[in-house]
Amino acid sequence: MSSVIAATRFSVLDRSRIREGGTDAQALRDTVRLAREAERLGYHRFWVAEHHGVPGVAGSAPTVLAAAVAGATRTIRVGTGGVMLPNHRPLVVAEQFGVLESLFPGRIDMGLGRSVGFTDGVRRALGRDKEDAEDFEAQLAELLGWFRGTSPTGVHARPAEGLSVPPFVLAMGEGAAVAARAGLPMVVGDLRDRERLRRAVDRYRAGFRPSAWAAEPYVVVSGTVAVAGTPEAARRLLVPEAWSMAQARTRGSFPPLPPAEDVEARAMTVKERDLYEAGLAGHIAGTEEQVADELESLLKDTGAQEVLVTTSTYDRDALLDSYRRLAHVVGAGSSPERETAGLTR
Repeated sequence: MSSVIAATRFSVLDRSRIREGGTDAQALRDTVRLAREAERLGYHRFWVAEHHGVPGVAGSAPTVLAAAVAGATRTIRVGTGGVMLPNHRPLVVAEQFGVLESLFPGRIDMGLGRSVGFTDGVRRALGRDKEDAEDFEAQLAELLGWFRGTSPTGVHARPAEGLSVPPFVLAMGEGAAVAARAGLPMVVGDLRDRERLRRAVDRYRAGFRPSAWAAEPYVVVSGTVAVAGTPEAARRLLVPEAWSMAQARTRGSFPPLPPAEDVEARAMTVKERDLYEAGLAGHIAGTEEQVADELESLLKDTGAQEVLVTTSTYDRDALLDSYRRLAHVVGAGSSPERETAGLTR
């Protein structure tokens, strides 16, 4: 293992993707099972996501699912990647994380994003529109204020006030500048656009202001990492998600994940084929040796302290095998190098 990989933390984000023929309940239970395996393999964090009204995603209530994950595990850090702050009142978010931290002290992370609903219909159902994302910085400041007890309303967030729940900003576009000004750790993806990734990281580091939450910049890069016994098997792990993304782009709906063999047998329009092929490109995928080389290149390129792996696929056994192989590549458990890499949490 290279020294740069040895100094890096590796974590997991699972979006509770539904498989064709499966149910929402199965997807959510799969997430909890994956969390147990991630803990056994030594990954640092396990995060869950927030999506509303998406046919292929069961994870709509991340703090509720995080509670189930934390209750089913013992040591791994648990959090959200993330709670989309424009969809919620900051007081309610603070209360939810205060409850989580009270129940599972020292294990909870608060990943926060600025996105609003996936479609116009979802945004209307949430009572939000695209412009609400522009208020993210003020919403973030209000949320952190509830933990410090500084709200000018005279109201106190129970049981959040006085607790310390590490906040992270999911930084797409303007999020990098917001994270820097707030002095918070930043989570940035995806790995397919390496130049955009570098620009976001550089902008964040250049504008970072130390805060009570972080004394120096802390960068988490996120994206798909697929590991298998052959390059072809690793590529097949990418096929279901690439097809679902192509369908989302052409039909406006993000469907459940199909088996890779079904996708490969389907006739596609030229546009679908182009989007599908684009969805297969740019990820980190291959054998253990190939993935180790690609990870080392990524980490040297970005200087990231942590990698948040977001792989989704239809074949759950192959997905678990990928995470096991990756843990072998990176030695996912704690090490002296990782403990001095930045955050102690």
